[in-house]
Parts: sequence; structure tokens; C-alpha cells
Amino acid sequence: MIRAATYIIALLFALPLWAFETPAKSAIVFDVNTDQTLMEKNADMALPPASMSKLMTLNMVFEALDDGRLSLDEAVPVSAHSAAYGGSTMFLETKDRPTVEQLIRGVIVLSGNDASSALAERLSPDGSEAGFARFMTQRAQELGMTNSSFANSNGWPAAGHRMSMRDLATLAKRLVTRFPQYYGYFAEREFQYEDSPVSNRFNRNPLLKLNIGADGLKTGHTQEAGYGLVGSAIQNGRRIIFVFSGLTSEAQRAQEAERMTNWAFNQFAEKQLFEKGVPLTTAEVWMGEAANVGMATTQDVKALIPVLGRDGVQAKITYRGPLEAPIEAGDQVADLIVTVPGFNDVVHPLVATETVPKGGFVVRVRTAATVLYRQLTGRLQTQAGTLR
Repeated sequence: MIRAATYIIALLFALPLWAFETPAKSAIVFDVNTDQTLMEKNADMALPPASMSKLMTLNMVFEALDDGRLSLDEAVPVSAHSAAYGGSTMFLETKDRPTVEQLIRGVIVLSGNDASSALAERLSPDGSEAGFARFMTQRAQELGMTNSSFANSNGWPAAGHRMSMRDLATLAKRLVTRFPQYYGYFAEREFQYEDSPVSNRFNRNPLLKLNIGADGLKTGHTQEAGYGLVGSAIQNGRRIIFVFSGLTSEAQRAQEAERMTNWAFNQFAEKQLFEKGVPLTTAEVWMGEAANVGMATTQDVKALIPVLGRDGVQAKITYRGPLEAPIEAGDQVADLIVTVPGFNDVVHPLVATETVPKGGFVVRVRTAATVLYRQLTGRLQTQAGTLR
């Protein structure tokens, strides 16, 4: 008989005492190592992302580099449409032929609207920036960024050009973890393209010069959106991602980014809860050569624990059992749910630690006898209870 099975593992660590308050209109702080969201405020609200949406253009470029549709040394033409962009630019002209790598650096370091548009036209299904924006929107939906839609490649104010801070955090995590070979561009503090003005060479990310482990990713500002930032920093092997929008000045953006970073690193300690590959428990197996199978995580399971507070972290294993043979080692058989009060639950897959083939005739007879015994025992217990 199939039944739901749950095992509770008590873990004694601290609970949060207070939440982080921010003046930002929308914000989220996310710990990459543990998949924990440390704070959020209106994180699913679709807002104008300004230049922070250039991160989606970069994702499309990195994907194209990975599958061979682009190369870093490829020269890219600059259309009149791209060259006409104002705001922050690389000062591209139609006679220029920048390489893909120069354009990537122009997007990241200089926040070049023209550079982003040139890359978009190169990758667009129909050669236009508008066509690329439709392509980009479709890809965002495929990646689970359901509150994102794009009208252009660079965040230039336009109707329907929106992203949520949660979507931007999802995108930032993808850029950090999926494309480490390109992520180093985000930490560059200066880049000057050929004869562009010397003053137009500095990265606008205020955290890069503070020596707090920051190495990305993108600022954004328009009158409608206010001042925002997609940031990431790493200290002692811990990486955080933070996104916010709707502040009133560059100074406030810089102050809030530093304050958010310090809070995320100083108010939490990373604890390893379970070791990869070490069985946490066993599950009963139905009709298998073995009666039980071990269950283990596929990676070390860690959690961020607030440094002050009371005990209360809990881990729960859930599955529908008994598990039916055959089972291959590595098959997912259960979920491990880690609960830190005050934060969202984090679910980790548990896999079988060994292979359990389907049993032969003797196993089937033994299983049938066991079922019959359990049914009979249960009936007798029910009858005994009725007689009393």
C-alpha cells in the first residue's frame, strides 16, 4: 500500500530577530550557496528595469557564444538605429566595427545603449532590435522569469518594458553560475573604446571600489524607474545577490547597496547541515531484492542561520512509500525540505544510494504474505476494538 512518509530531523540553530528595512520600492536579497531568500519587498512587482534589463541581453549573447552562433572576436556592424541612441553610450558610429567582446565590455562597463542595440540586431531573428526584444521575452519566460517583458535591448523607456526584482535575481544567479567564463567582465572598473571620450570609461557600479567582495553586476536609472542596482558579492566563499529599484539618487543607491551587502554577510552564518552522498535514512522498498534503500543528498546541504535568536531550524524528508522496485542508484526518491523560521523553505532532492533490482518469485510470494499479514492484523485489531 502506498502511503505518504515524513521524517523530521531536528536541527538547533538560531532564528531571526528582525528584518532588513529598505527605502527601495522593490528589493530582494538572495544567498546563492544555500538558495535562501534573506529578504524581499514587492519582489514580484513588474517595474521599469532601466539599464538593469541589459543583463538579459548579455544572457542571450553568452548563450550564443556557448553554442557557436557568436565569437568574441567577431566584428559587428553598427546600424544608424543603434548609433542614434542617447543616454549612456559607447559613442559608436556607423563606420565602426567593434568586436563582440568590445560590445560586451561596452554594455557592462559603460552601460552602452548603442552597444546593447548592436548586439541585439546581430542576434535578432529578423535583424531588428524589436525582433530581438520579442525573442528575449520568449527566452525569459522559458527561464521562469514570468514577470518580464521587453520592448528593446537596453531598458530605454518604453511601454510594456518591465521586470520584477525576483526575475532580475534569477537572471543574476544564472549569469554567475552558468557563465563563469564571462562573469569576470562585470568586475572591470574601466574600459575605453578607441577614440571615445576618456571620461567615458568608468564602471557605474559603486560597490566595485569598496573592497567588500563585490564583482558585479549592473546599475540602472531612468526618471520613471529611479535608481536601481543588480549587485553580487562574495566573502569567504559565500555569494549573495541583491536587487533593488526605486531610489532617489546615486548617493542613496550606493549607500543602500553597501548597507544591504554588509547586512547579508554580517547577520548570518553559513552552517553545513548534511554531507553529499551520506545516507540520511532508509526507505522501505516494495517488491525489491532488498527491503530498504538509503537516501542521500546530491550535494552538501547548507543553510544560512541568523547569528542571534532562538533554536528552531528543521529538516523534513517527504516521499510516497514504500518505493517500488526497480530503483537505480541516483534516482530521485524523496525531497528534503529545510525550514529556517522566517524564511522560505528550501527543497533539496534525495536520491537512492544503491540499486535495488526487482525481486523474483520468492520476493513476490514473501511480499504477498506480508501484505496479507498486515491486512489480517489490521482487521483483527479493528474487531478487537469494536468488541470492547
